[in-house]
Amino acid sequence: MPIEFTHVPGKTQAADAGSAVPFFYDFVETATKLSLIEDSGFQKIVVDDQAGLLTNMDIAAQALDRTSSLEVVLTHWAGVVAPAVAARQLAALDARSGGRLSVRMLSEPLDDDDAETRPVGHTVVWQRIDEYLVLLKRLWSNDKPFDHEGAFYSIKGGYVPRKGPHGADITVRMGGQSGTALRVAGRHANVLELAAGSLDEIRQLMERARAAAAEHGRAGKLRFALPVRIRAEGGVSGAHKAVELSGPPAHIALSLLPYAALGISEFMIVGVDRPREIASVGRETIALLRNSLARREAEAPQPGAFVARAGAEVRAAG
Repeated sequence: MPIEFTHVPGKTQAADAGSAVPFFYDFVETATKLSLIEDSGFQKIVVDDQAGLLTNMDIAAQALDRTSSLEVVLTHWAGVVAPAVAARQLAALDARSGGRLSVRMLSEPLDDDDAETRPVGHTVVWQRIDEYLVLLKRLWSNDKPFDHEGAFYSIKGGYVPRKGPHGADITVRMGGQSGTALRVAGRHANVLELAAGSLDEIRQLMERARAAAAEHGRAGKLRFALPVRIRAEGGVSGAHKAVELSGPPAHIALSLLPYAALGISEFMIVGVDRPREIASVGRETIALLRNSLARREAEAPQPGAFVARAGAEVRAAG
């Protein structure tokens, strides 16, 4: 099974600053890191700047211009930009990159104006995301203008003349654990970003997500990504919703095997921002995991045997 690795930037120490700064703080330095990330075995990089969506779009454009194969995962929120405007901007970015853009839809509360007209709650937030994604996909694929009047959005003559190379098939990434979130993800997501938990908890979440996707005939179209935080031995645990691992590269690679055996096809690596860390993870951890997976799949093609064997090796290594 092919395994992909995604770099999730955090904060790093700037040479001229006394404190940690965002990964994209200095784009001259970032360009060098992007090249290293691309050459080290990572396939994707997440853009999720605290400055918000418009900054994310600018960073994504720069990252796409400075790389040749790296997929840029652009973090996006419904409601910040109107669907028709967002569809044009995202399609232009996708076309500019030759199809290397994916959209990571996160949930967030409705703003104060929305709160005055309708109750704000978890279900409402996901209903808006659902309508937003329906409109994005329709705008990415329609061959003539259309009108739309929905619970959250109104569009007159909606049309995006410059479609991206994938049309409505731009990869959509989502998260969530509730039934409501999974129903929306089951309808729209190509990749579900999983929450941290035990192997059994993650397996159950994957089963629920597949069932939700199956309701829309998409059970086989949903892939799974697991956030993994790699921290230095003895380091302080961060407040990240990610599986946390530490130790030598071989131990980290071995620890990821049971998750891969569940059917997870992507690991989102957090906590690796310095050049030497990026190079080490690429040269050692990524290479070791891929080699181990290839060997174990050849030796134990039955998924159950693979899980049992990988779990036993992790316990032995620990």
